[in-house]
Amino acid sequence: MKILMLHGINHDMFGKRDPVQYGTITLDEINASLQKLGSELGAQVECFQTNHEGDMCERIHKGFLDGVDAVLINAGAWTHYSYGIRDALAILTCPIVELHMSNIHAREEFRHKSVFAEIVKGQICGFGADSYVLALRAAVSAVQSSK
Repeated sequence: MKILMLHGINHDMFGKRDPVQYGTITLDEINASLQKLGSELGAQVECFQTNHEGDMCERIHKGFLDGVDAVLINAGAWTHYSYGIRDALAILTCPIVELHMSNIHAREEFRHKSVFAEIVKGQICGFGADSYVLALRAAVSAVQSSK
């Protein structure tokens, strides 16, 4: 099973950026945790991060062409306004799980809406770094139940 983890804008700054919202965990630590859990669950997890919207769309397209089994996405601020990424995600035929470390519904008003919500299998938010492992478990379960 191939799972693609997509990290969005500013996530390369985890561990340095706003520790109240995001803690002190780094992106490398998150990725290592996902890959370890993925291995335990029988899934290969590939992680990708970019600060460039077009690169994110191209990686989603590549995921479609590669036939990934599921996609996890924490798009950061793009979640709230990127119709380009939304349209790229809509191409996928596999389960998509949207995730956020912070509870986007308890933050500023502009963060309450996700332009991805209508096309994803589900959304996990507010559990800090645990949001990632919860999302991976949900994606693996969604893939297994669809077979």
